[in-house]
Amino acid sequence: MHELSLAESLLQVIEDVAREQQFSRVKTVWLEIGKLACVEQESLRFFFDAVKADSVAQKAKLEIIGIAGKARCENCHQNCGIETYYTACPYCGQYALKVTQGEEMRIKELEVE
Repeated sequence: MHELSLAESLLQVIEDVAREQQFSRVKTVWLEIGKLACVEQESLRFFFDAVKADSVAQKAKLEIIGIAGKARCENCHQNCGIETYYTACPYCGQYALKVTQGEEMRIKELEVE
């Protein structure tokens, strides 16, 4: 249930940016979430809808952009896509993959008024 704290943190960032850039309403939030970030997207949507009441984002639509997992093998130095942690390298079979993409969660863009 860490999605509740993620939704609260997301809203805090949006409100901080609204104060800094002096906008009064957010229409759309584009949020990038990595496949390996361990975030349940539907739970995040539910909690964001719950926490955004009476804020600059109260009518905002949350658009989630999935980011694929990628890794580099420290054994054979090949890059590959991954769906989960502790995956074997598809080239050499070793479990020496270092994640290079897919753990992030960041606001990509805000549509504001």
